Amino acid sequence: MNAAQPTRMLSGALSCKTTTRGFTLSYELLFHPQSRWRRRGNKNMDHLPDNNSRYKDVDYWDERYKTEQSYDWLGSFSKFQHILENHVKKEDAILMLGCGNSSLSGDMYVAGYRSITNIDYSSVCISTMSARHSDCPGMTWHEMDVRQLSFPDASFDVVLEKATLDALMVDEKDPWRLSPKTSCFIHKALTEISRCLKPGGRFVSITFHSPFLRKRLYARAEYNWSIKKFSYDGGFEYFVYVMTKGEELSPEDAALEKKLLDDAKSPPAKVTTLHTEPDEDFLSNIDL
Repeated sequence: MNAAQPTRMLSGALSCKTTTRGFTLSYELLFHPQSRWRRRGNKNMDHLPDNNSRYKDVDYWDERYKTEQSYDWLGSFSKFQHILENHVKKEDAILMLGCGNSSLSGDMYVAGYRSITNIDYSSVCISTMSARHSDCPGMTWHEMDVRQLSFPDASFDVVLEKATLDALMVDEKDPWRLSPKTSCFIHKALTEISRCLKPGGRFVSITFHSPFLRKRLYARAEYNWSIKKFSYDGGFEYFVYVMTKGEELSPEDAALEKKLLDDAKSPPAKVTTLHTEPDEDFLSNIDL
């Protein structure tokens, strides 16, 4: 096994929370390049939640944003800039979903992208980031829910999200079969994203979810887009999906949609889970 294989295996395997005797393995601990393998008690990790489900809680983010200056999931802009430059033009009107306190919008602004609308459901985040970037004309900040975007149809050339949808799925027990609540949430968000895209516009999704998991969400004809997949090295292999509005799904993706629809009509398969010893230290036993 080469050095890159364990990280790729983990990226695919740890698409849901992993627990050992009540210990919840935080997404950030594994998938943020600067924080991987750090132990609890490190002051840099004080913001980690006790349970991954808190990543869906606006109160958690409000408290975190009061003290945390900046945090970038899945690496900084420089890691995937070469991919974005092929799909996002400098003059494009861009909507940034779940902007958080990431440096992404600011870095893109410096790189020449001057029309960036940022949304987040944390009022603390929006207030802080708006003040921080008050000297950036063309960049705006709005408190908003991704399921209810208050923009007219066909408002943006590009809608971009980085780990926002990942955070909505952190407490799912089975990444292959999302709970009805999460499925509904994701579907509403994707429907709104498609609505706000101009014809020929692109939805750019940056995630650690491999095509085996993420295409199951995006391959739906009703969203009226095609799907292309790219990847980059950020410690782990991360993925960039580019959906183009007005293009049909590829035959492969259309077949995936049909299979998923057929499977939804069938009884769920019985799932076998692996037994984990109560005293096993998961992180310590990973040899990279």
